[in-house]
Amino acid sequence: MRNGPRNRPGIALTFHGQGTPAMVRDLLIALEDHAARGTFLAVGSWLATEPAFAGRIRNGGHELGNHTMHHLAIASMNRAGASAEIDECADVLRRLTGSIGTWFRPSQTQFATPTILAAATRAGYPTSLSYDVDSLDYTDPGVDAIVATVLRLARNGSIVSMHAGHAQTVAAVPTVLAGLRRRGLRPMTMTELMSQ
Repeated sequence: MRNGPRNRPGIALTFHGQGTPAMVRDLLIALEDHAARGTFLAVGSWLATEPAFAGRIRNGGHELGNHTMHHLAIASMNRAGASAEIDECADVLRRLTGSIGTWFRPSQTQFATPTILAAATRAGYPTSLSYDVDSLDYTDPGVDAIVATVLRLARNGSIVSMHAGHAQTVAAVPTVLAGLRRRGLRPMTMTELMSQ
């Protein structure tokens, strides 16, 4: 899935979930200070070492989903390897929250291959989440560049890809949120985007 409904003014900010505790905490505070909720696709190995964030993310009204166990190039894996990456992260999510979460995003690829789709479906994720707006924040292009990219490309139903583990992302989020709202776009979780 690359985007949500284009006929309604919702937009989903999705975050690849890993980073230093301070950075992720600051990102959550920035979202919450602006009454916005995001969808965090957690890397299982990160969440296993920072288990308190499972509750912190969900208690803030955000969503928590699966971004594979080790954030490897899943598109180059065989069926067993892809399944292991998805299943192991799902196990971490289930152990910490009682649920595998609704959303899965493959690691190191924008689009899921048939192998990835099959493995995700078997694990309980009927949808493989992509995006139509790549903030390119992982390249650390500068706060202004991140803001400009998101605001230039975002429109009704957009799914924005961002990364929790980058200081420039954390710094850009308040300006991104203000710019989206000025354009009449309401930031929300993926589930809210798909059910609005």
